[in-house]
Amino acid sequence: MAGVGVKVENITKRFGKVVAVDNLSLEIKPGELFTLLGPSGCGKTTLLRTIAGFYFQEAGSIRIDEKIVDHIPPHKRDTGMVFQSYAIFPFMSVFDNVAYGLKARKISRDEIRKRVTRAIELVRLTGLEKRRPDQLSGGQLQRVAVARAVVIEPRVLLMDEPLSNLDAKLRVEMRVDIRRLQKKLGITMIYVTHDQEEALAISDRIAVMSTGKVAQVGSAWDIYNKPATSHVAGFIGVTNFFACQVVKQGAESVLVDFQGQNVEFPCVLKEKTEEVVVSVRPESLEIIGKGDQPAEGNIRFSAKVFDTIYLGADLRITLESGSGDRFQVEVNNPSPEDQLEEGREVELCFSPAEVSVFSGKEFDETV
Repeated sequence: MAGVGVKVENITKRFGKVVAVDNLSLEIKPGELFTLLGPSGCGKTTLLRTIAGFYFQEAGSIRIDEKIVDHIPPHKRDTGMVFQSYAIFPFMSVFDNVAYGLKARKISRDEIRKRVTRAIELVRLTGLEKRRPDQLSGGQLQRVAVARAVVIEPRVLLMDEPLSNLDAKLRVEMRVDIRRLQKKLGITMIYVTHDQEEALAISDRIAVMSTGKVAQVGSAWDIYNKPATSHVAGFIGVTNFFACQVVKQGAESVLVDFQGQNVEFPCVLKEKTEEVVVSVRPESLEIIGKGDQPAEGNIRFSAKVFDTIYLGADLRITLESGSGDRFQVEVNNPSPEDQLEEGREVELCFSPAEVSVFSGKEFDETV
């Protein structure tokens, strides 16, 4: 079951006056687990359903293994689909649910039994073949849905928010299983989710979507550490935004007034701007002692503790700067001494190399 490439070229899909997908292009590599990530209404599910053939686009084309499939119905596109709602037949056993697509394709009885048995083994449901859906847990139902999609041996497997109905612990377990299965089969998978952690955990590459367009495509590391826009920085994980006035703008850096001191940040801005927004991840900020000296080149400033939230493995501290900016610091493996009382003034530092800088205009257009 070898994966094939998928090319989406200048796709536009409308529902009445609403443009759900707006002149969008993507290329998914053979055997890649590619995730469409974004908030509700950004167009990710519409794009997935258009690739599947459930919707037909108004413009653009879709290629699967270099073959244009624009006018080919869903069942002839050689794709498998796992829906958010599972779409399991309630009156059929696990075996018959998984076998359904093969029976519709007139596969021989012996071949059906062999392929269904293998698919059930792959999703770790051996021994439950005779059970009905009402005798299964949510996680087991999702495994049935995956097995039913895999058993037809599609060249592309499409998954639409497959874990959204599961509890937090089961979601983590299932995403590990999905990643393992995808790699074992070598299949091309296009996966839709709004869950940033889920996308970061399983994906080879991620397309972050916003209002029908792609804001950035890259590896999990790229989009988290080098976000292309303030929308990506704010949507992926947690970040702190500091608005700063520009003192001097260069070709590859910008000198700004950061918390009352002139600081130079490496960045390339597309246009002249009087204000920038500096994005600093909570884990990039370090609370230091009054007499401690930060590493050479690090930026130091002070703030007051506003609130603390203990999360077990992490402590999330909200602080307020002298300019009124509220921001968060994350302390990993906290000790009792890290629990700071409200109103206490502390010193912080961070490296200029660990931030992202965006023009104030670009930031205003995305918030």
